[in-house]
Formats: sequence, C-alpha cells, structure tokens
Amino acid sequence: MKHIGYLNVLLLFILTMSSNSYGKEKSQFSKNHYFGETPPGLTPQPFAPGIVNTKKWGDSVGFSPDVNTIYVKRWRHSREVEQPESHIFKNVANQWHKTLMPDDMLKPFYSPDGQTQYHKSKYRERTADGWSEWKSLGQKFEEVRIMGLTTSAEGTLVFDENARHKDGYGTLFYSRLIDGKREDPKPLPKEINTGRWNAHPFIAPDESYILWDGEREDGYGEADLFISFRQKDGSWGDAINLGSAINTEVREGGPTVSPDGKYLFFNRMVPRTDDSGKQQSDVFWVSAQIIEDLKNIQ
Repeated sequence: MKHIGYLNVLLLFILTMSSNSYGKEKSQFSKNHYFGETPPGLTPQPFAPGIVNTKKWGDSVGFSPDVNTIYVKRWRHSREVEQPESHIFKNVANQWHKTLMPDDMLKPFYSPDGQTQYHKSKYRERTADGWSEWKSLGQKFEEVRIMGLTTSAEGTLVFDENARHKDGYGTLFYSRLIDGKREDPKPLPKEINTGRWNAHPFIAPDESYILWDGEREDGYGEADLFISFRQKDGSWGDAINLGSAINTEVREGGPTVSPDGKYLFFNRMVPRTDDSGKQQSDVFWVSAQIIEDLKNIQ
C-alpha cells in the first residue's frame, strides 16, 4: 500500500509540473528565447499567438535583460468584463514555465545592466538578497503622472505623461544622471514633442535614438510609431514616421526593442475574434534592421 501511495504522489507531481511547464507542452519553446517562434523579417508578425496574444484585450510585453523572463501584462478594457489574467514566463534550462502575475504586480522596466527596475515615478535597485524597497525618483517626477519610462546605459531617463490628464496632448520628458545626481524632468525638443499625442517612449541603450507613438496630421491613421536619431552635435533629429511597413490606419503604440537588440516589439489594434466587431490590442514584432535602414537614409 505504501508503494501504491508513493506512485500516486509521484504521478501527481509529474502532472503538476507538466501543467506549469510550456517546455513540456510545446517542445519548440526550447529553441530560443522567444518561445521558439520563427523570427520575423521586415514585415511585422503577431508575437506568440495563443501565448502572448490571446482573446483577452490589452496585451503588453516586457523582458528581463537576459530575455529569460517575459512579462505579459493584460488589463481590463471595459468595466463590464472580468479582469484578464497576466502572466510571467521564465525560461529555465530551455523550458518555459508560466506563472500567474498578481493583479497588483507592476510590469518592470529594467535598466540595460539589469541592476535597476523602474515603474512610473519609482525605482528599486538589485541587492545581494534580491531587490531594495521601491523609492521615489522625486516630487517632480511624481507630478508628471508617468505611464511608461525607459533608461539608457548612462542612466538617462525618457518618459511620458498620461495625456488623458492633458486633453490628449502628451509630452515626452528626459532626465540625465549628472555626477551621480538626478536632474529634474525636462521636455524633449519640438522635433519630438509635436502633434496631439506623444507617449510610450523607448531610448536606445547607447542613446542613439528614441522611439515613441504619436498622432500627427500627416500620419497613416490614428497613433503611429516615430523615431528620432541623435545627431552628431548631440541634438535630436526630426521625427521620422516608421512608414507603411509598420504603421496602418489603426493605432500602433508601445514600441520597445528587445534587450538583445534584434527585434522591435509594438502594439497594434486588431479585430477581436468574438464577432463583436470591436478591436483589441495585440503584440507584434519585426526585425530591428528596420531601424538601421531608416538611420541610413535619414
């Protein structure tokens, strides 16, 4: 009887591990850091359908610096529907394991070296035992109502403000780290802060460019993705629309480049699959070569 009881416990353990391990369910997940998905070329493709992109509205994706942890944050778009589940995927020994992300957990924005995490106006630093407590960047940052924040290897922060509190006119800000001291937020120049909507910025680790989404009269529809390259004199160049290969008549937003520099990820509104006629936000990815191509023709 003890032998039978031991077998039952062992079987339960195996079933539990199988249900939590995407490496067991889909062997192709162990091929690379991106769930085994075929890398995209210069045409954007939906990222990990059925895993990241689901029938639930509102997907955003974030990565740890080693790309072994992927955060998929989903949020409720309507008060009439249940809050969708968000998840954390961890790649352990080339097998992906999914865990539930608590509703109150923040999707972190990492510094390029992985030693600091940011969320809105707060940050925390890596310690020998894990992470420090969350600290405030300062009162001036708390006044901005930050939605998205990104940082360069030199510690320059680039972030937005919740445009809903500014009649839809959002401003992108920056803050440098000078001699170890954080300067107060300053708006980026008019080459970037033009149009009705500017939000969700990403600054390259080497500060060679800034990506963001914005609304302009000469755009393709709703919000488009734009890029500004750092000029030889240190200024920021005119905003460049990423073009029809990326932007469509619907809303694109939330650009971020993977920590390995290989792929550009962003959100795009797509038709829902429930025949409701409504749209939802899905994550797309495309080769980051598109950034180099734009830089060479500017």
